[in-house]
Amino acid sequence: MKITTGFLVPAAIFLLISCNLLQSRFRDPVKIIFDSDMGPDYDDVGALTMLHAFADSGKAEILGTIASNKYSLVAPCLNVINTYYGRPQIPVGAPKTHGVNIGCSQHWSDSLIANYPHSIKSNDQAQDAVSLYRKILASQSDTSVVIVTVGFLTNLNDLLLSGSDTFSPLSGKNLVQKKVKRLVAMAGKFPEGWEFNVKEDSASSKYVFENWPTRILLSGFEIGEKIFTGKNLIKSNLKSPAKMAFSVAMSFSDNDKNGRMSWDQTAVLTAIQGPGENFSQINGRMMAEPSGFNRWENINNGTHSYLVFKKTPEKLSEIIEHYMMHQQIKRE
Repeated sequence: MKITTGFLVPAAIFLLISCNLLQSRFRDPVKIIFDSDMGPDYDDVGALTMLHAFADSGKAEILGTIASNKYSLVAPCLNVINTYYGRPQIPVGAPKTHGVNIGCSQHWSDSLIANYPHSIKSNDQAQDAVSLYRKILASQSDTSVVIVTVGFLTNLNDLLLSGSDTFSPLSGKNLVQKKVKRLVAMAGKFPEGWEFNVKEDSASSKYVFENWPTRILLSGFEIGEKIFTGKNLIKSNLKSPAKMAFSVAMSFSDNDKNGRMSWDQTAVLTAIQGPGENFSQINGRMMAEPSGFNRWENINNGTHSYLVFKKTPEKLSEIIEHYMMHQQIKRE
């Protein structure tokens, strides 16, 4: 190996460079808990498909998939996608007490249930969301878990308020502080506005953004609003739950004829790759009001950040749809 001057690189430097290259190529996968309201919209299906694509390439490890919506088919749809991609063992949770219940008006969820294998038939058969969170977090190394929430913040509110149990003697807030590296959320509109995930359970949103003890990275409404995906997926010869969901749901709306707005996928993309070349960040503090309206305060060293476009929405559409077209890997 030579440098530009023509001199041989010393063996020690060569080994150092080689080790660094190997480390960058074979980084440990990002450990993910995926929290979704899958039902009112179908970008969640694209987001979880992307997560399995990252897992198949060794970039992600999916620790759990958890419903934040009490709609009965959310847990089965999570299980459908996990099963299709060869990971039926991924635990599935759902809220068991209070929470938002919004169904699927476009009938893509019952289409998935009717056409793909699954072992969970309703949210009732899923594990309790908070107990599953605590079980997973307690078993992981400190500051190693990234939580991606693309729905209501009900579960995270309840996790923070939870007490000691058989999984951990720590309070929920202390358990999060010890085990979670960061929270990545598709939530809010920036610098201020109304956004569905924040508004529907506004009390939980307010509590989480005021009390979450780790860094929070936010992909706002204004990001996914400009990124359209699904059109190429539907035109392809591929077969997958994502293609079925997008094919069924996009036919219900003329507004989606050129693709569906892609909010949840941006959260998954950023959780795995970081903002990197795709986005820049603005640091500060997210403030959710009781009404569900959110505001922003710029703070240089703030623990909250929201995304701003670096790449064009068109380029991000290409990147996201590439991962959404991921096919299952045949396993022994």
